[in-house]
Amino acid sequence: MSEIIYPRSPRETMDGWHYLPRYIDKIRLHLAGKLHADYQENLGQAFDGLWLKTAGVTHEQFLAVVKNSVTDGEVCDWVRKNVKRTAAEKDAHWQEMLNRPKADDAAAQARLKMRKEQCGGGHRDDVKTFVDVIDLDEQRI
Repeated sequence: MSEIIYPRSPRETMDGWHYLPRYIDKIRLHLAGKLHADYQENLGQAFDGLWLKTAGVTHEQFLAVVKNSVTDGEVCDWVRKNVKRTAAEKDAHWQEMLNRPKADDAAAQARLKMRKEQCGGGHRDDVKTFVDVIDLDEQRI
């Protein structure tokens, strides 16, 4: 599989949740056998895992929700019914994502620098977070 089908940007929202549409896309691509190898290792982990932790849902549980749905609207209805979080909690989740890597995490800062260089953005001062790197790598910015 050489052609990459990019999931939506982490900045996309659903029911006030940033990142959720991206995670749904990754699951749908996985279920269809079209999730590029670059995304497979971290499926249900990393930023996916941060959403799961904040939502109080397991990857297996959410995988089943997406698998048994046809539309994003059905998934959104399930989230509204089963994931009770305030707007402040949803915003705190987004701020946590936007603040990665943390300024005092030298290893993560080095990984950010390496990822920027890998996707041709080593010179880009506007790319400051892993969310930015995702959008850069997937040619949105």
